[in-house]
Amino acid sequence: MPNLMPALPEIFLACAAMAILMLGVFRKKDDMRATATLAVVAFAVTALLVSGLGSERTTTFGGMFVIDGFAVFMKTLVLVASGLAVVMSVGFLEREEIDRFEYPALMVLATLGMMMMISANNLMSLYLGLELQSLSLYVMAAYQRDSVRASEAGLKYFVLGALASGMLLYGASLIYGFAGSTDFEVLARTFAGGHGAPHAGVIVGIVFVVAGLAFKVSAVPFHMWTPDVYEGAPTPVTAFFSVAPKIAAFALFVRVMVGPFGDLADQWRQVIVFISLASMILGAFAAINQTNIKRLMAYSSIGHVGYGLIGLAVGNAAGIRGVLIYFAIYLFMNIGAFAVILSMRQKGRMVEGIEDLAGLSKTSPMMALAMAIFMFSMAGIPPLAGFWGKFYVFMAAIDAGLVTLAVIGVLASVVSAFYYLRIIKVMYFDEPVESFDRPIGRAMGAILAVSAIVIVAFTVVPSPLVTEAEAAASTLFGE
Repeated sequence: MPNLMPALPEIFLACAAMAILMLGVFRKKDDMRATATLAVVAFAVTALLVSGLGSERTTTFGGMFVIDGFAVFMKTLVLVASGLAVVMSVGFLEREEIDRFEYPALMVLATLGMMMMISANNLMSLYLGLELQSLSLYVMAAYQRDSVRASEAGLKYFVLGALASGMLLYGASLIYGFAGSTDFEVLARTFAGGHGAPHAGVIVGIVFVVAGLAFKVSAVPFHMWTPDVYEGAPTPVTAFFSVAPKIAAFALFVRVMVGPFGDLADQWRQVIVFISLASMILGAFAAINQTNIKRLMAYSSIGHVGYGLIGLAVGNAAGIRGVLIYFAIYLFMNIGAFAVILSMRQKGRMVEGIEDLAGLSKTSPMMALAMAIFMFSMAGIPPLAGFWGKFYVFMAAIDAGLVTLAVIGVLASVVSAFYYLRIIKVMYFDEPVESFDRPIGRAMGAILAVSAIVIVAFTVVPSPLVTEAEAAASTLFGE
């Protein structure tokens, strides 16, 4: 009988998903609020269970599932993102009359898959978690069934996601064929000590695995689905896609590359450096001409993945610490920005044009202030948290000798500042055409306020997050 305690949060969340489905089926009316409330409570309880696991490394299920400080840190971020995404969704889905009980159930099942991905210690458990997450996300992308755009987004995501899964599976089969195991710890021992160059088949397998994971984090050149899916999916689903799955996939990316293949860093680093550079450059330039704010956020997210990949390319504890700090800050910047986008309603209908934000500082000064904080932070302008997120990543790269990568990252950040600052210019200097519907709701107002406070407060009190990230990163390297 395996030790079930390390997997207790996942077991609880699986039971919660079943309970939400049963509650939705047996209720007389199709009321989403009850199931959404249950989902948020489930996320909160799961986060408490995760925090109680401690940072000591423990494996179970025959070594296929691992819990350590890194897993606890990333799972907490995913649960926070998922909980906030559920809260942000309720009002939108009710107004669009698509408030069915399946939505929170799908979100809980997707989050369960993400948590399994973060704790994967074997290529098979990695794939199991990845597919559980992906199947739920395919449905959520096309959740607004009557919308042609949403159906198209779901279909594109499904087809390209299936292709990426196939590439990842092919890479895993090559690694198994040439290394003789799918277990991360066995693979790490096999490649440890640098006993000659690894077999070419292993290198090809790693490249295919990297390609599959790069799709999941929407890194160039596997980003092609991102703008269309972000624009076409319902806005709360886009908000969810932009944070929780990205954080989980990046956690899996980090665990795979520095765990079983940590001693092969010289072989895979050049691939990570390339997709990092390509993501930063495309994210900086492709967003300049965008007029739809959801498409702009899609290209912005591609750029942010590029910055995160710099820390992975470094491949040591300092680099991974930078990644963890970066994505903790990214979570609140993105959720806050999407809370503003979800509040962009005129005469009861959603608007998504950047020009629709014109004069927001005059019609809704607090919302404009919050959006300005998020945009300045995303641009990496000091002293806001986004600047420090990039600072930790760039410094790790410079210390590791990847100076060119850091310099191109800074230049890409300067270019991307153009479209972030353009949004602030539109809000503060353009004349208002039509004001947004009021009020935005207490839940949305609270999310906006909390996100803005976190972004500003990190500058004043950075030590709790930095200390936790440092401890989490060190567990991956046995320090």
